[in-house]
Amino acid sequence: QVRLVESGGGLVQAGGSLRLSCAASGSIFGPNTMGWYRQAPGKQRELVATITSGGSTNYADSAKGRTSISRDNAKNTVLLQMNSLKPEDTAVYYCYFYTHWGSTAYWGQGTQVTVSS
Repeated sequence: QVRLVESGGGLVQAGGSLRLSCAASGSIFGPNTMGWYRQAPGKQRELVATITSGGSTNYADSAKGRTSISRDNAKNTVLLQMNSLKPEDTAVYYCYFYTHWGSTAYWGQGTQVTVSS
């Protein structure tokens, strides 16, 4: 079992920046992927960005150029730096952890990001 604890959400004006962090703990073995998804009211959960334990990254088109994901494998943490935020970025952001060996996905409890116009 893997536990994810998120922090860093909040209210920001359009054009501002936020940094989200997530710490994973528990049964963490072998290669894995950490990242962030988001879900806006009335919409499906969608990818923001992911990063593997080997350092490979994947960004949603909507996040490219404004978002940077990084991780610390020793601490099992992942950071999401979001810049030039837009009102359409308003959503609940969920930390994601996927174990490659066990093919199991874990989710954090979610953190609210609200961007005011």
